[in-house]
Amino acid sequence: MLSGVVRKAALTAIATGSTFLGFTSYKLYDLKQHASIASCAASTKPEQYLAVLPTRQEHLKSLQETPEYDVLVIGGGATGTGVALDAVTRGLKTALVEREDFAAQTSSKSTKLIHGGVRYLQAAILGFDVEQYKMVKEALRERSNFLAIAPHLTKALPILLPLYAWWQVPYMWIGIKMYDIVSGARVLRNSYYVNKERASDAFPQLKNDELKGGIVYFDGQQNDARMCVSLALTAARMGANVVNYVEVKQLVKENDKIRGAVVRDTLTGKEWKIRAKSVVNATGPFTDAIRLMDNPAAQPICQPSAGVHITLPGYFCPGKLGLLNAQTSDGRVIFFLPWQGVTIAGTTDDKCPVTTTPTPTDKEIDWILKECQKMIRLKMSRGDVLSAWSGIRPLVRNPHAKDTKSLARNHIIEVSPSNMITIAGGKWTTYRSMAEETVDKAVEVCKLNPLMKHSQTIGFHLEGAHGYDSTLFVRLINEYGVDRQVAKHLAQQYGDRSLEVIKLGAPTGKTWPLMGNRLVDRYPYIEAEVRYALKEYAVNATDVLARRMRLAFQDVDAAKEALPRVVEIMGQELAWDPAEKARQTAMATKYVDEQMGFRSVRSSAVKVAINDVASYLRKFNETAGPGSATAGPGSETAGPGGKGMPYTAVRKTLQGFQLGDVPEADIEALAKQLNSYHPNKEVNATEFLGIVAYLSKIKEQNDRKIDDMKKKT
Repeated sequence: MLSGVVRKAALTAIATGSTFLGFTSYKLYDLKQHASIASCAASTKPEQYLAVLPTRQEHLKSLQETPEYDVLVIGGGATGTGVALDAVTRGLKTALVEREDFAAQTSSKSTKLIHGGVRYLQAAILGFDVEQYKMVKEALRERSNFLAIAPHLTKALPILLPLYAWWQVPYMWIGIKMYDIVSGARVLRNSYYVNKERASDAFPQLKNDELKGGIVYFDGQQNDARMCVSLALTAARMGANVVNYVEVKQLVKENDKIRGAVVRDTLTGKEWKIRAKSVVNATGPFTDAIRLMDNPAAQPICQPSAGVHITLPGYFCPGKLGLLNAQTSDGRVIFFLPWQGVTIAGTTDDKCPVTTTPTPTDKEIDWILKECQKMIRLKMSRGDVLSAWSGIRPLVRNPHAKDTKSLARNHIIEVSPSNMITIAGGKWTTYRSMAEETVDKAVEVCKLNPLMKHSQTIGFHLEGAHGYDSTLFVRLINEYGVDRQVAKHLAQQYGDRSLEVIKLGAPTGKTWPLMGNRLVDRYPYIEAEVRYALKEYAVNATDVLARRMRLAFQDVDAAKEALPRVVEIMGQELAWDPAEKARQTAMATKYVDEQMGFRSVRSSAVKVAINDVASYLRKFNETAGPGSATAGPGSETAGPGGKGMPYTAVRKTLQGFQLGDVPEADIEALAKQLNSYHPNKEVNATEFLGIVAYLSKIKEQNDRKIDDMKKKT
């Protein structure tokens, strides 16, 4: 009987897939209409490509002095920077303003995937939803271009879909094969089936008690914030004026048509008017706020949805294979992916209010941990979480939808009576095609005269891609004496610009490496990157830690450890006085505490009173060993850098902190009390901080009692 069910499921899937293929015929994107993109080959740059990036001050001067732009873009996320690049490469005079930093909101808080959406294809087929199918098809086409234009920031990533029932094998295999077929000639690599043994070998952390096998398919992965910054920098290289920390205060109208905006530099408070023939609203979850500026009676078109992710140490996931759990307790999917040396897990999908400071909740973090623990055999706890963040997705509102997971990430383009162009919805993967459609609409509605009729951004290489190849890191090692991990990191973050980054650094003073002073020992970020970030329009410490480097997203403890040095270097470059350094430190600390989840992912013991996390972490890294066979990089007790501290070392370290001589038996009892006990009697960095914080609190309470007694006597 079961075999009959399997056959019916398989035949239904095949028939449904054939129907969709026959209806749409997955023809490839017509590149002939974009004949002029030949000039955008990887090794060439357009004539107007600026060798030296204008400074932020130079951009501000141009914004204040230019009589009129063809296009003014509001919003510096993926869509806004994509629109700016599309417009300027067509020869339109382009400006972009962003209230915060580039990618400060949703565009830096994604799952880091470049994908068509396996679950959207399933929904399209099962629901005979042509619109969802078109969205998946478009996204898969764009995925190919995405990987080509920024090879240093993107890569193909295999993802394992584990199967726990035999009937799932043919059903899921056919479904994933449909994903390959819809990709057409742009398929990254064909999916394939693996049996239980091969699945367990490839992903040893996976629970395999009931495992029958798995399907491995391929999607793309990116460094989202750096991708967005690269779009902005590339637009600037092509002549666009792009400025962060400039907000729109008012839209300017003439004869009931929008002709620009009054803007304000949030760093200086200066206001001025920017005139433009067309204005594009590309503000993501804040779309409706700008629409209300245009028309106070406008009805909302966006339904904001919060997506929370957490990061865990890299040992929870193989370095080159991700995991997809399509059978969670409430029907949502969970991705479990290697990224930048850590493991990303998420995401949630819940309606939420629009805010500039979204924060992950305990409930959301616990849900992700619970769902991941169902798949992963290594023990997980709050103490393992390195960071947590919440991003607000700008879903297009569907008044008939009961929940946000039934909403597709389709985009819409709205033209208001005053000719403001609003681009809303969509997803990171399709930013380029969304930008193309938006500029097409602006040209049509506002009667613009671009030099190039069609979009020039297919195949248009971004900042850092022109001279990049996979062996660039070897050049950094040979020519500059950079260690291998740092060299690979620089090449993959900056592409050919990594050669400029390393030149801003000072010698290490060691026999090896010669260059590349690290900010934090266990991560490959170096001091030169802080200086280079200023050339990439970073203006504060948060910009550097969160979006030029990704340390705040990877590990909140490491971000706090690096913060003093980041502020010191920026202070040297920007001539900050002590008060400004203190303000920058406070701002960045608040960001890490609230938006990167430091307050959420640390236990109540850790929250109480660790006043100098950086010094404790340094001591841990000095004292902890590389990990035993049961506490190395592949274990549940290793720290972020694969380190574990035995109780004997904990005892000695606590003595050094003047927290008393705590017997190892008491340390073990305390570890059990704090849910940090492991059979090998070692603790990782987070658990060590919890013990120190707990004992610090006890010491503080005892000291207070002694003081009270002295006062009474």
